[in-house]
Amino acid sequence: MPVRNALDALTMRPTRFLVSSWPWRSLAYLTGGALLGVATAFVVLGLLGAGLVLSVVVIGVAGYLATVLSGVAVGRLERWRMRLIDREALPDPHRRPPEPGLRAWLMFRLREQATWRELGYAMMSALVLCWMDAAVVGTAIFMPATFLFAPLYIDEKPLSATLPLTLLAPVAAVIAAYPVTAWAGARAAMARAILAPRSDDTDAKLVELTRSRARLVDAFEVERRRIERDLHDGAQQRLVALSMQLGLARLELAPGSPAETSVVAAQDLAKQALAELRELIRGVHPKILTDRGLAAAVGEAAGHAPVPVRLDLRLTGRLPQPVEVAAYFVVVEALANIAKHSGAAGAAVSAGVHGGRLRLDVRDDGRGGADPDRGTGLVGLADRVAAVGGSVALSSPPGGPTLVHVEIPCGS
Repeated sequence: MPVRNALDALTMRPTRFLVSSWPWRSLAYLTGGALLGVATAFVVLGLLGAGLVLSVVVIGVAGYLATVLSGVAVGRLERWRMRLIDREALPDPHRRPPEPGLRAWLMFRLREQATWRELGYAMMSALVLCWMDAAVVGTAIFMPATFLFAPLYIDEKPLSATLPLTLLAPVAAVIAAYPVTAWAGARAAMARAILAPRSDDTDAKLVELTRSRARLVDAFEVERRRIERDLHDGAQQRLVALSMQLGLARLELAPGSPAETSVVAAQDLAKQALAELRELIRGVHPKILTDRGLAAAVGEAAGHAPVPVRLDLRLTGRLPQPVEVAAYFVVVEALANIAKHSGAAGAAVSAGVHGGRLRLDVRDDGRGGADPDRGTGLVGLADRVAAVGGSVALSSPPGGPTLVHVEIPCGS
């Protein structure tokens, strides 16, 4: 799985982590946070002072408004800065005002909850976080520099005695890389928790539309499971009983007789119908998914695929049922597309939970060029995944390979 943020980078092997760009990206992020927080403090104090002085002539109200809206600018800068240590972009929670003009924009922004969350984040950054950033960055730079320049400021001892201290500078820099990256990741996680869009920021009609789609998907899934139970407990059991009765009847007939030949043909047809019915039940809703979870169901689907499938499923425990169902049918549809359209010699399925999100990849080494608009079923899968709050990304250049990447929120 690719490394997506600073906290994930800490799980890398030490040698790989130290030669990567993550320590430097984290240092740049914290340095920018310290500068942004101090600048925010001075700007806010200036705006409040101007508002207080000019309030006698009413113009000072503009200073107070600018103070409140300063959080919007800080939030936008923070979302841009987070790209340094978090490759998952943070969407803008603000909506477009329904009417043009400065007054309409101001009134609309002041009514948004995101504006006040951003103001709170700006104040927290100016009062607390920027000083913590400065302390971490200062310590990370001061400790290696202390050893590096020891011969210059230690006059009591000869140069030969202090020169070996410079050899400790790289060691101190390596040690400092870890707390710098850890604090940068924690800092970004706090910023994401405060600045991320929420359902309250979205238009009420859009929220209701999303919830309505989710209810339809849930109702459809309940109906699928009812059909699966009816087929499994009804028609399948009758076909099994029919096959057994035909087998018993065959024992009563003379071998090679026309009646025995007809019974054998009927028994073969019953077995074929039973196999097709079992395949249909698996497509409607596999029982193994309900009983044993996503990993087992994906393993069974891979076993029935017409091409070899390599599995890397890092799933411990059960996930919420809607998440498992959506992920399973993504795998099934993707493997079906690989068999029908890709000409691939093999495929790979990997899945794991990171940061409260299920990340699922289905790859193949086929000819590529997959297009959702050509009716490959990806549009329906995207709708199913979107109904549970997830997203689907497709990469399929001509000549291959093809990658279907799915992310679904699933809690811790």
